[in-house]
Amino acid sequence: MADITLDAKGLNCPLPILRAKKALKDMASGQILAIEATDPGSAKDFESFCSQTGNELVKASEAAGVFYYEIRKP
Repeated sequence: MADITLDAKGLNCPLPILRAKKALKDMASGQILAIEATDPGSAKDFESFCSQTGNELVKASEAAGVFYYEIRKP
């Protein structure tokens, strides 16, 4: 269950990543950020973002053109 949900639908790269980075900055360790995005490139972007920042990509899925991610802050 996510602690915070970020609506990044309609935004293109790099805005979903930048908004997620800003939201994670204010979160406590162990909390989960859920992101909804419509940019098809966001899947690769969030994988790279998590591997570079040490955040854990807990979930990545897509339904009806909406990409859903859950990221756990270390």
